[in-house]
Amino acid sequence: MSVAFFETKPRAFNPVAASGLTKEALEGANAALKALATWRNDIADTNQKNGERVLDQMAVAAKTLGWPAQVVDTARTQLKSVAEVQVKTMDMMMEAWEEQLKSPNPMASPSEMLSKLTSLPSFTATPASAVNPIEVWLKFAEQWQRAWVDMFGAIGKRR
Repeated sequence: MSVAFFETKPRAFNPVAASGLTKEALEGANAALKALATWRNDIADTNQKNGERVLDQMAVAAKTLGWPAQVVDTARTQLKSVAEVQVKTMDMMMEAWEEQLKSPNPMASPSEMLSKLTSLPSFTATPASAVNPIEVWLKFAEQWQRAWVDMFGAIGKRR
């Protein structure tokens, strides 16, 4: 039985009309936003399609192995969290760009925009300057490892 893995509404691309920009700059910014919206929607669609398929297969395998439903539930929680972070990050990036472009002087120092871009969703406790890809990966790996240890501990207690 398939359970919805990840659902989000597609994000429409709406060209930004900004004053104070050359036609070329505005076209370039809108092209970047359109590409980002397309990529974001592709990621969301792929996460939905593959997440459901993978979790259905995991559920069958876990049942065959005699593992508790908690195995698949834990995997679902972890994978859904990663999918949400991907989409929220893309949304946050698009919003930061759109806000900067709609500001009275979009060519001015984009320090507020940079501040928004350096803070990743669900990692707000970490100072933006300390976030790097290795740290993000290690946090995900640590959460994943804890979930698996908890799951296998529950299996051992059951036997």
